[in-house]
Amino acid sequence: MSDIETHPFLPFLPPNAELLMLGSFPPPPTRWKMDFYYPNFNNDMWRIFGLIFFDNKDYFLDLPNKKFQEALIREFLTETGIAIFDSGYQIRRLKGNASDKFLEIIVPANLQELLKKIPKCNHIMTTGDKATDTLMLSMPEGTLKPSIGQPTQAHFLGRDFYLYRMPSSSRAYPLSVEKKAESYRMMFEHVGLI
Repeated sequence: MSDIETHPFLPFLPPNAELLMLGSFPPPPTRWKMDFYYPNFNNDMWRIFGLIFFDNKDYFLDLPNKKFQEALIREFLTETGIAIFDSGYQIRRLKGNASDKFLEIIVPANLQELLKKIPKCNHIMTTGDKATDTLMLSMPEGTLKPSIGQPTQAHFLGRDFYLYRMPSSSRAYPLSVEKKAESYRMMFEHVGLI
């Protein structure tokens, strides 16, 4: 049985955040290219952001060193008002890899505590099915689970939220980065960030 891991990063919560992004859990540290969310160089999240906001999938990349420009990413998210954490706070990897299929969430993130710190947030986006299923555990009974391209609404903590389920940014998800970016662009437009 593999060990239980606790989330290695603090929640990234700019006080002006209108959108909370929730993935499932970071990959093992051997895959990291920075100490921040979506740290695997093969993950497309920061390429998706580059395409949507700067029309350049390499905007947040440090290509010569095969790394990310972490300071640029943090600055952009802070200015734009995007918060990030993961749906899993404590997990067990059933196969020692980053695949959601083999990820057991032992303790979900405390959504109530996260949202208290970002009072302007009325949009929650999940990346992938595991993150979406885990989010739904915190939502009031009767809340519809969002599907890709079909946001749903929830009333939680005295606030109205839109919930979005986005394609996984993992390369294992069989969709080109351009197609993923189209999906994400519609969501960012709906939130009002572009």
